[in-house]
Amino acid sequence: MSEHMQLSLALCRIGLYTCFRALCCKGPPPPRPEYDVVCIGLTGAGKTSLLSRLCSESTDGIVPTTGFSIKAVPFPNAILNVKELGGADNIKKYWSRYYQGSQGVVFVLDSASSDEDLEAARNELHSALQHPQLCTLPFLILANHQDKPAARTPNQIKKYFELEPLARGKRWILEGSTTDNMEAVKESFALACDCRLPSG
Repeated sequence: MSEHMQLSLALCRIGLYTCFRALCCKGPPPPRPEYDVVCIGLTGAGKTSLLSRLCSESTDGIVPTTGFSIKAVPFPNAILNVKELGGADNIKKYWSRYYQGSQGVVFVLDSASSDEDLEAARNELHSALQHPQLCTLPFLILANHQDKPAARTPNQIKKYFELEPLARGKRWILEGSTTDNMEAVKESFALACDCRLPSG
């Protein structure tokens, strides 16, 4: 066998071995970074339904959260461990106990609620934006139930909540949401992640 043919066969064997290694011997993918996020809002805002849909869980028989629950919401570049806090009056006073260690805030409000409930949501958001453990964190504010006839638009919410003067200098995003359009909700979460998580 000529030296040229021997060299060609050797190169072929090396090429096949390299392809085999690439296809069959890959190590596990690098772990996605995890971030802790707190999710707050009044009872009935739709926090549990949105988070359940984000995790591809059934929303049948959902009841308001009492205390808190944690859901791991997967995204291509990260996993968000979202701690949802119940929004009832007897639970709200304990919210701040669960803020420590948070790296972002999701505030969900019912955009079709009564004026009284909307005012209560406004007060809670103002309080959260000024809380020492949250005030430097990015906020994703979801004006939920946009599919309801009485829903106020995100622009109306922004004006009523006085977000421009109150949240000046802070990192926040206000988006409309509904469980009927989870792609938009995922995009809202992705926008919030991009302002906080490293790209990758």
